[in-house]
This record gives sequence, structure tokens and C-alpha cells, in this order.
Amino acid sequence: MSTTPPPQALTSDAHPGMGERTAEDGAFGWLRALGPRGRRAFAGAFGGYALDSYDYFTLPLSMVALAAYFGLDSGQTGLFTTVTLVVSAVGGAAAGVFADRVGRVRALMITVVTYAVFTVACGFAPNYETLLAFRALQGLGFGGEWAVGAILVAEYASARHRGRTLGAIQSSWAVGWALAAIVYTLVFSFVGDDMAWRVMFWTGALPALLVVWVRRRVHDAPQAVAVREQSPQRGSFATIFRPGTADAPGLLRTTVFAGLLSTGVQGGYYTLATWIPTYLKTERGLSVVGTGGYLTFLISGAFLGYLTGGYLTDRLGRRRNIWLFAVLSAACVLAYANIPGGANTLLLMLGFPLGFCMSAIFSGFGSYLSELYPTAVRGTGQGFTYNAGRAVGAVFPTLVGFLADSWGVGGALVFGAAGYALAALALFGLPETRGKELA
Repeated sequence: MSTTPPPQALTSDAHPGMGERTAEDGAFGWLRALGPRGRRAFAGAFGGYALDSYDYFTLPLSMVALAAYFGLDSGQTGLFTTVTLVVSAVGGAAAGVFADRVGRVRALMITVVTYAVFTVACGFAPNYETLLAFRALQGLGFGGEWAVGAILVAEYASARHRGRTLGAIQSSWAVGWALAAIVYTLVFSFVGDDMAWRVMFWTGALPALLVVWVRRRVHDAPQAVAVREQSPQRGSFATIFRPGTADAPGLLRTTVFAGLLSTGVQGGYYTLATWIPTYLKTERGLSVVGTGGYLTFLISGAFLGYLTGGYLTDRLGRRRNIWLFAVLSAACVLAYANIPGGANTLLLMLGFPLGFCMSAIFSGFGSYLSELYPTAVRGTGQGFTYNAGRAVGAVFPTLVGFLADSWGVGGALVFGAAGYALAALALFGLPETRGKELA
């Protein structure tokens, strides 16, 4: 299998059927284009990522209660997120290799079962150290699910619609986030804080139901299976780190810059996702119900941002879409963190554009990373770069945690803007891939 870098973007003139209306046109043309098997793959990946999000957010939403129960400072609570994300790099890289060697669907089921089991285990933790260990193990499954699900659907999607198809998959993160916020509001309203955080983790058993359906109904894309199984390089870390030569350009440059891109975007995102609930409760003085209301604006913006970003990544190209929302996300972070005390209405309203921008930047990731790597090592390349970026980006929430005691959570959130700046710079080392066909 050739490991040459992907070609430059095809223009819109290269899209089939331009000037003629086809079954793939219209608001849901991207969904019809997947076909029956592709739509089942889409449903499995969408559900898996939504529940992945749900299990992830059980921790940030319970952070204040956990800190009180175990007597933790901000640095210790920030470490929960860092450990989860660092270990997720191992899980994500391993899941990518599994996806290339045993298939996308099998790897998807393994990741879902792993994060569900250890999320439930967190609810039984008797002390801080045990909870930290269970949360780390949860990261093994959490790290792999998105990359595997994104590749599964990308190999069914047409080049014309791949951006918005994967953007729709990405929007399921907001669905899971919203579900977690609803359950959080209910649980913490009716159960005492000392038990409520345990109940939140126990509800993480929900993904096990999805695995039963995926096992029976979802299959890998046949063309991708044929190409992958014929290659002797499938699932090879050596291939994605091979430097180029005059005769055979390698993938090392792609892997380095894709990893930096992922680090910047995820560093900014997880800083906000981890600390905004705590910021709203401790520095803005909001109640459980009040925090849930503010998160509604943030999550609504996130959901629409994923869908809009998916559309724009097909229209503008992968790189332009990421550049645009890196700049806008950094501006929103700085504005959100510097809203004066008492201006909670402004805080509420700004939550929508903040959620929109920090999510729209992710919409192109599934299609972009899939297009940067050939079929035989697509899982390995995407799993490694996405999750290595997540692990290094995990340093950002911990820095916020340690600085929060002296700077305040709001002041420390500005580190999220630095992540988006790094993402914008990393794009200089990567090609445009819009219009690239996958096997």
C-alpha cells in the first residue's frame, strides 16, 4: 500500500454531478448517500460517541461534590482529567492498531465495553487513589471510540459529503453532554452530594446496551476490508513514523503536524469542558439548576457548531474551517473568562457562541485525519495522532487546576486560547485533502 501523502484538495468542479440534482442533494443527501449498511454504521458510531461523551462528563459535572467528599484541592481534581486523557492516548493508539488488524466494528465494541465498565467502577471507589486509577482505566476505552467510529463511517461516506457526515457524528458528543447535564441536574437535585456523584458514575453502564446492537447490525465497509487485508503494512506504527525519501515520501511529517494540531484543539477544548462547570458554581455562584441552565446554552451552541462545521469543512476545505474556528474559539475563551462580576446575563448569552466555535473546529477532524492516511494504517495514524494530542493537551486542564487557587478559575481559563493558537500554526505543515476518495 502506498504511503504517499494525500494530494492537494480537489476543487468543487471535481465533484460529480455538479449542475445536476441527484439523490445526494438536499439537507439529508449525505445520509442517503451512505446506503443501508453505511447508515447502520453511522448509527453505531453516533451512539457510541454520544455515550462516550456521557461517561466522560460524569466527572466534570460531579467535580465539586468529589472535591468536597475527598477533601481535594484544585490541582488534585484537575489531575482526574489529565490522567484520563493521558491514558486515553494509550487506549486510542491501541484501538487504532486493532481497527487496522481485526476490523473497525470489533475495535469499536472493545472500546465501548471498556469505558462503560470502568465508569461504573468509579462509582464504587472508596478513596481518591482508587478513583484516580479507575478513571485512568476508563481512559483506555474513551481514547479509542471516536477514532474507530470515525474511520468506520468515513470509509462508507462519499468524498463530496464526508465532512458533514463526520460532523454529524461529532455532534453526538453534544448529545451525550446534554444527557449528562440532564441526569446531573436530576440526580443532584434529589440525592445528597455524598451519594449523587456515585449514582452519576453508575449510570455509565448504559453503553453496554449499544454493544449488543452493534454486534448484530454493523459491519465494516467491504471495499476498505479488501484493501486493508491485502496490505502487509496494516496496523504498523513504523509506517506512520517513516521519514520520506526522494522516491517514496513518508508519513512522518503528517504524523508530527497532525499530532500538534490535535494537541492544540484538544488542549483548548478540554480546558473548557473540565473547568466551566466548576467556574460557574464557585466563581459565579450558580446553583445546580442554575449551572444546568447555563450549560444548556453552551451545549446548544456546541450541537449546532458540530453540524455547521461539518458543512463548512466540505465547502471551505479542511484547513480553512479549522483556521477560522481556531481564531474564533480563542476570542470567545478570552471574552468568557473576562466577563465582569454580576454580568451573568452576558455570561449566559456568550455561552452559545463559545460552545458553537469550540465544537465547530472539531467537525473536520474525522474526515481530515481519515484522509491523511492510507487505508492500511488509517486506524493507526488517526488513533495515534488524535489521542497523542489528547494526552499532551491534557496538561492544559491540570495547569488551570494548579493556577486556579492564585489566579481564579476564570483567569486560568485563558490557557485554552493558547491551545487554539498552536492548532492554527500546525496547519502550515499539513496539506488540504477535500475531495479525496477513500478505498
